[in-house]
Amino acid sequence: MDLDAIAKFSTLHAKPSGLILQYGTAGFRSKAEHLDHVMFRMGLLAVLRSKQTQSTIGVMVTASHNPEEDNGVKLIDPLGEMLAPSWEEHATCLTNVEEQDMQRTLVAIIEKEAVNLQQDAFVVIARDTRPSSEKLAQSVIDGVIVLGAQFHDYGLLTTPQLHYMVYCRNTNGQYGKATIEGYYQKHAKAFVELTKQASCCGDEFRTLKVDCANGIGALKLREMEHYISQELSVRLFNDGSVGKLNHLCGADFVKCQQKPPEGMEMKSNERCCSFDGDADRIVYYYRDADGHFHLLDGDKIATLISTFLKELLLEIGENLNIGVVQTAYANGSSTRYLEEVMKVPVFCTKTGVKHLHHKAQEFDIGVYFEANGHGTVLFSKVAEMKIKQLAKELQDNKRKAAMILENIVDLVNQATGDAISDMLVIEAILALKGLTVQQWDALYTDIPNRQLKVKVADRQVISTTDAERQAVTPPGLQEAIDGLECRRKTNCNIFQRLGIDKEMVSF
Repeated sequence: MDLDAIAKFSTLHAKPSGLILQYGTAGFRSKAEHLDHVMFRMGLLAVLRSKQTQSTIGVMVTASHNPEEDNGVKLIDPLGEMLAPSWEEHATCLTNVEEQDMQRTLVAIIEKEAVNLQQDAFVVIARDTRPSSEKLAQSVIDGVIVLGAQFHDYGLLTTPQLHYMVYCRNTNGQYGKATIEGYYQKHAKAFVELTKQASCCGDEFRTLKVDCANGIGALKLREMEHYISQELSVRLFNDGSVGKLNHLCGADFVKCQQKPPEGMEMKSNERCCSFDGDADRIVYYYRDADGHFHLLDGDKIATLISTFLKELLLEIGENLNIGVVQTAYANGSSTRYLEEVMKVPVFCTKTGVKHLHHKAQEFDIGVYFEANGHGTVLFSKVAEMKIKQLAKELQDNKRKAAMILENIVDLVNQATGDAISDMLVIEAILALKGLTVQQWDALYTDIPNRQLKVKVADRQVISTTDAERQAVTPPGLQEAIDGLECRRKTNCNIFQRLGIDKEMVSF
């Protein structure tokens, strides 16, 4: 390790005085002008992580659904998953130390993690379409180069596509080909095979309007169009030609505001969806004949997918265990429908995809979605092998159901939540079941809800338990919440007895 070279480059990527950042669920996020030193240091850390795991590590430059002037970075572990928690701590520590302490910090990480500096390292890098991303990606590359590692710069990718590339490289191509063409071909082939089985092929099922949040999703979905155009016609809105990234559009805007994005033409009962800025979230929606807006968020998506998979397993007669993982943000109606109607077990974890992903790995088939639309399906290796075996051995309708499952395995991005992949899964299921978006929405009725951000003086004073469903501190907070909930239930019971629609009443 050339400490002199590191010192020289570190000076070129100097840390602003007094700036402290925390590696969170999605890495670092801040104003773009504050992140140059972070990118350089994450390049260094990615090399050390690659050496320690003897694997390819990914570095994605993006701030997802944040405003265009922000940016961020996150590291991707060997199987496309989030960075290990112990290395999140290293990331925070390395980012925040002053220049004179950086070499000492690097040495401490090397010693603690027993990193063999003679081990080869390989890092893959990608970025979103933000104006600041190209320069910041170069800062990551500087960090990789100074430690003498090899790298591949994929340029513009969605975040899930880079997760996919990492997974492919570290499975020696068994998961797929680690190129953008490989990504398109794998997912399109599975989608085409699924839609061939659908009896409903009218325009109602073939046309979808997509709000791309003026982000990378527009570019990549347009590249993929010709692979799927015979089965699905996508009309892109907020494609980046005009408008700012994530401004009054995108999955986060639609979910939080519960209204359509700006720039989207919507007729009654048209099926529409929105990606977020880096295309790892997706939500669906439509307007009914009376002009009312209907949102189908991550809970609705998880319900559609898990219900479909449960039906296929029942048809095959195979007893693979399936579970759905949610967070405290989930709508209670979805949980009740899954548990009481579909008899699918539901588990709740702390907020953050890494927590849901880890829990979903405990099942043969784990479906996880946050309410914001970030999620996917995980199949255990045992389940994958069993499904492939059944697709060869079974006959008639059972074989057809097994082959559908086999193609679903190939269609989902098991590395992480992927708006493009999830969109194709949803479209295939709707076509196979002959469901309109209204019929999908009618599976259960959401409890009226609204997501708001409340600013407090110090968020650290609030602590929770029971997967963030109960407040522990400050004293009295949970009691106040319980009091409001009790009042809501009392009012609902009164309105029910009086025959008043509780959804029309403000509490």
